[in-house]
Amino acid sequence: MNTSTETLTPTEAAVVSGVSVRDVHRVIDEHILPESFYDTQDARSFKSHACVFIAFYFGAADRLTSEERQRAITLASRKSSDVRSRTKTIQDEFLTIDLAPFWKSVDERLVRLNAARAQVIEDSEILSGTPVIKGTRVPVYDVAASVAAGIPMESILSSYPSLKREQVELAALFAEANPQRGRPRQRIVPPAGAKIISSRRKLRSATK
Repeated sequence: MNTSTETLTPTEAAVVSGVSVRDVHRVIDEHILPESFYDTQDARSFKSHACVFIAFYFGAADRLTSEERQRAITLASRKSSDVRSRTKTIQDEFLTIDLAPFWKSVDERLVRLNAARAQVIEDSEILSGTPVIKGTRVPVYDVAASVAAGIPMESILSSYPSLKREQVELAALFAEANPQRGRPRQRIVPPAGAKIISSRRKLRSATK
């Protein structure tokens, strides 16, 4: 992880921590992490190293109680005034906790997220500013939608011959960390077996 602390949105923090967005919000709502790990002033955001402790809290749920996990996080944050010094071992009386695997997995996911960010550009001269994969005119969310729909990788690559497998995977990751706002309009369909009795429409009376 970079020595400089990054600030992540809740969805980005979820991707880097390897948990759900709901769990990320729980960290704040249930006061699981010390307040120094996140900010709620304008919009919720997390310091990148918070992801290590988010990953630990939910990843160790089957082995440690909630109290034990929160105590370990508190001890780790007190061990050094700068948690970026990578506290990897927590000793609490007879209990020893190794955080190294969590640092490693978070590091790897953060590198992937940064790679996904780097391959997406927004240029007003390319599809009116629609986010596209760098070096192409392929909308990143279109590619991600294909992945989310379960379309085989071979079919996606066939549809977008200018892309490589890595670009497709990073496009899906980018969309996961940066979901589009709003939902597509859904067409109203009558329930199965329903019959249309009349298609007549009542005309509005003319305004005097």
